[in-house]
Amino acid sequence: MPPILNAQGVSKRFGAVPLFQDISFTVSDGDRIGLIGPNGAGKSTLLKVLAGDEDTDSGEVSSRKRARIGYVRQESTFAPGLSIRDVLEAALVAAGVPEAEREGRLRETGGRVGFPEVAAEAATLSGGWRKRLAIAEAMVSGPDVLLLDEPTNHLDLAGIAWLEETLKQAPFACVLVSHDRYFLENVATEMVELNRVYAEGLLRVKGPYTQFLEGKEQYLEAQSKLQDALKNRVKIETDWLRRGPKARTTKSKARIDSANDLIGQLKEVNQRTQTSSAGIDFSATERQTKRLVEFDHAKCVLGEGETAKTIVEDLSFLITNGVRVGLVGPNGSGKTTILRLLTEELQPVSGEIKKAAFLKTVYFSQTRELDESVTLRRALAPDADSVVYQGRVVHVASYAEKFLFTSEQLNQPVERLSGGERARVLIAKLMLEPADLLLLDEPTNDLDIQTLEILEASLLEYTGALVLVTHDRFMLDRVSTVVLGLDGKGGAERFGDYSQWEEWSRAQGAREEGAGESEAKPAASERNTGKKKLSYLEAREYASIEAKVDAAEERLNAARDVLDDPSVATNAEALTKALHEMEQAQGEADELYQRWAELTEKAG
Repeated sequence: MPPILNAQGVSKRFGAVPLFQDISFTVSDGDRIGLIGPNGAGKSTLLKVLAGDEDTDSGEVSSRKRARIGYVRQESTFAPGLSIRDVLEAALVAAGVPEAEREGRLRETGGRVGFPEVAAEAATLSGGWRKRLAIAEAMVSGPDVLLLDEPTNHLDLAGIAWLEETLKQAPFACVLVSHDRYFLENVATEMVELNRVYAEGLLRVKGPYTQFLEGKEQYLEAQSKLQDALKNRVKIETDWLRRGPKARTTKSKARIDSANDLIGQLKEVNQRTQTSSAGIDFSATERQTKRLVEFDHAKCVLGEGETAKTIVEDLSFLITNGVRVGLVGPNGSGKTTILRLLTEELQPVSGEIKKAAFLKTVYFSQTRELDESVTLRRALAPDADSVVYQGRVVHVASYAEKFLFTSEQLNQPVERLSGGERARVLIAKLMLEPADLLLLDEPTNDLDIQTLEILEASLLEYTGALVLVTHDRFMLDRVSTVVLGLDGKGGAERFGDYSQWEEWSRAQGAREEGAGESEAKPAASERNTGKKKLSYLEAREYASIEAKVDAAEERLNAARDVLDDPSVATNAEALTKALHEMEQAQGEADELYQRWAELTEKAG
């Protein structure tokens, strides 16, 4: 049977910038293709070309006769006044589904997606539910192939799990543009990277994301060997040319032509394999304070009267220097609200949030607000043509280049930047502000996988405290040292990593599903408090631990004072002893802070 979609020799450029050139791409029955590539490689444009929404500059795209193609764009928007039912019915009509089948198809799709009420207005749904509706709109017609552009954006972790299961069991083929590496690993059976470093414009590897990484490494190794071989051959031929061969014979002419061809091949390989990456490096302050923020029985409520919703209740949680907190929970559970409490944009209605004096906080908002009227130059450096980065004055052009922007882009307005480019601008601005506490709200949206890996490496090296909200499970597992899970009912639990929270969530869901309504309410109430009673000995330890922490801090400060003494710094024996004492004092203080955090969490 012929492929469902067959693109051969297609090219596309915007202005003078080529996105992809002379590439071939096919989609056959049963394919689940993960499509990745750096920002600006043309992934979204390729999906539009396959969907028929965009024309190619050259090449040909054909589809199997009577094949149905579903397409889900990055942003899911619906006209005001349309209900969920209206959207799905319109999709069924557009696909030519017989009227007798429509109601059954609509009910089946609504059930699979999990809509509680199809009469709800589509435009008023949250971002996650709008994304689900857009996927349902594309699925309801029974497509042969479904094209999805960043389908995990705006979905919470439960929504991503639902989408994974839906696509794995689906009868149709699909092409997924995504930066979510766990999602690609769990769903894709074949990976394609669109990138100009490859001779054919893309690399296609059978298997999930991890197998693709192995295939890519093998390809790049082969390219490196080819490059070395070409260099050696070009050197030999160049030396021969320099000796001034006579071009009278046919043999000499052929060798001169061959030498020029080799030089051209080497130049093409060098240009293709030259890659650049964003230089992301967050800076922490030199602050020595260990305890930065303490939630003390804090309660936060949004709204008033009947519309009031308790986001967190009786939350006690300690953020210490160096800790990396992953905030997880379903959409609407209060993750962004916690960040707003930390920035003091919101205040708790009861309890309190204690902060260290002069705490420097830097916040990356998921709204990504930038003044679109200014140029990139002014967005990065509002008042001059230079910035102060890590104590050094750097010209704005050099600083922009660190984030993969060209000098030509400096005078372009921000409104012309892509989503990934805007994210890089915001990260660049944040990096100019040393912080004690770094708050990141969905920083991974629109970033390509290469930039994500650089961002993760930077966060792992960051020495301040971090609170991270992301639906990227790979980043959560790699970066966070503790996970604070919100249940959406005001309760919060602390976990060692994301997988512990995931297991707990599944267990809670199964328990609530199996229990009666009368049993569910007390259980939810008990979870909301998150309290675990201290034993008698733990209560005594908790009562005295703050004084022990203060004493440990005094010993640590005294040890630092000894090290600062010039007479000690010039005496090898005294210096060794002082360093040993400071190391012991630091270790003792760290252990006490960790124990204090454990007891505080348990005491609730």
